[in-house]
Amino acid sequence: MKTRNRIFTFALTAIALIFLFGCKSAKPVIVAGPDESISVRSIIKNHYKNELQFKTLRGRVRIAYNDGRSTSNLGVSLRMQRDKAIWISAPLGVVKAYITPDRVSFYNKLDQQYFDGDFVYLSRIVGTDLDFNKVQNILFGQALFDLRQESYEAQLNDSYYQLKPEEAQDLFKTLFNIEPTYFKLASQRVSQPWKKRLLEIRYLNYKSHNNTIMPTEIGITAIDLNERTQIDLEYRNLEFDRPLNFPYKIPKGYEEIVLE
Repeated sequence: MKTRNRIFTFALTAIALIFLFGCKSAKPVIVAGPDESISVRSIIKNHYKNELQFKTLRGRVRIAYNDGRSTSNLGVSLRMQRDKAIWISAPLGVVKAYITPDRVSFYNKLDQQYFDGDFVYLSRIVGTDLDFNKVQNILFGQALFDLRQESYEAQLNDSYYQLKPEEAQDLFKTLFNIEPTYFKLASQRVSQPWKKRLLEIRYLNYKSHNNTIMPTEIGITAIDLNERTQIDLEYRNLEFDRPLNFPYKIPKGYEEIVLE
């Protein structure tokens, strides 16, 4: 695999880790059906009412990755401090990533390369502007964009409330499916049909933690022209609000990845 493809593969995997975590052994909690009489305002209000509250988390994540050319199945460690840091490490520290509100950084010991920059790199890969807050929203089953800042219309679609912007968007199209029990996302989609780009995130189950709700099984599909990447994750041994550190230092002598 060429160096550029290896970088792209790792970056997508890192994005998936940042965005998503799941636990397939958890029991589903989505049981109620949608209420036809509920208002759009109430749907959105309840969505933000059940946002997960925590200070830190840590655990392990099993990743299944397939881009049509290569596949991988890897377990990594994940640590996070809310609003401040996300840290990812593959076994033996072969690959590490460190994300803060101002910084996106990772290095690969196998290739002796590193990247140290901002969210422009991640935004370019997924096809929509990202920042640290948006990453957290996706991670915990919250809408990528603030639903309170725009007018939406709601329709019943199968077992979900489906929210679409009332006015057509110029740069991209968005769609949010919200489950009716805890008003968390069943899925969210950001697309640019004219560029043949799509990012779809699916939240299959949720569970309760400290009276708030978190995703338990999640997958991501990213399409760019004819390139399709599928990532599924299984999270193990999740712990909340423990003291954490985030050891990260780019080794000396590594080659910097420079974006064109």
